[in-house]
Amino acid sequence: MANKIKASHILVDKLSKAQEIREQVTPKNFAELARKYSSCPSRKRGGNLGEFGRGQMVKEFEQAAFALNVGEISQPVKTKFGYHIIMRTK
Repeated sequence: MANKIKASHILVDKLSKAQEIREQVTPKNFAELARKYSSCPSRKRGGNLGEFGRGQMVKEFEQAAFALNVGEISQPVKTKFGYHIIMRTK
């Protein structure tokens, strides 16, 4: 089990918007859609959150991110910040 992973995300405030984006997103266009739609400051980096370990992100986000395989994209994940679409990159 990995101690640290890398991931990118797209953060929006509505589930309906997250579902709409999820239908369009692929590993190839993830950064482009993050820059266009995400409300997180990471949007400037195409949603890239860099490397993080367990205990560094909110629980729901961490569980979803660590459950993904590299290159896999999550369904919308609700946290106190909104709805995230997460792509594990390492």
